Amino acid sequence: MIRVKFCFLILLCFSLSAKAQRVDTLTRENKFRVAPFIIPAIFVGYGLMGSGNNFINDIDRNTRERLVERHALFSLKADDYLRYVPAAAVYGLHLSGVKGKNSVVDATGNYVVSMAISMSVVSFTKKISHRLRPDGTTYDAFPSGHTSTSFASAEFLNQEYKDISPFIGYAGYAVALTTGVFRLYNNRHWVTDVVAGAGVGIASTKLGYLLYPHLKRALFGKNETNFSLVPLYQEGKAGLSFAGRF
Repeated sequence: MIRVKFCFLILLCFSLSAKAQRVDTLTRENKFRVAPFIIPAIFVGYGLMGSGNNFINDIDRNTRERLVERHALFSLKADDYLRYVPAAAVYGLHLSGVKGKNSVVDATGNYVVSMAISMSVVSFTKKISHRLRPDGTTYDAFPSGHTSTSFASAEFLNQEYKDISPFIGYAGYAVALTTGVFRLYNNRHWVTDVVAGAGVGIASTKLGYLLYPHLKRALFGKNETNFSLVPLYQEGKAGLSFAGRF
């Protein structure tokens, strides 16, 4: 039996390429609440149970056997790209004029911190868990990094646009779920790897949104500057126009 001690090791390598923002939307103090982390914790807990000889492990193996038997020739690498779609949607919505919770700079800051947490936790846990992938290639199955990234991106989209429409967040989670399912069909992960990855991704973004305002104030203080970011099309070429006052 492989004993997995799951630790949230936060290694924040945070940097911002822009020191300006249009409006400081993070003036309110974020307070930690346990409730938003209950479901991600349940997901991670379920994933950890897959390391033992129990019914959860049996579900893993039975699911894998059925997928291989019924979809032996399945090979679709869309999960390599789908994991970033929810995050890309945030910037697409901004460019189309649908403003989210934060400015583009603050949204990016939140995403950078969230992804730093997610990637650090996934990398650390893969090393200590040493779990063999179902296809027998490597010992880094737990948790699923693709799934963690996709659910972190989905929660990022949800955080930015849940006040505009909850269906935007639902769409992001649908894409994230599809990513996780593809990891199973491609025989790269066990069910518990995917479930745990989802928990890590969601929790990382929620934690990122709590930490980013403090990091921002520590780095830049409370000074406000202005900037604008708009799409530009000129002489048959598309791009972005950035203007700021520092």
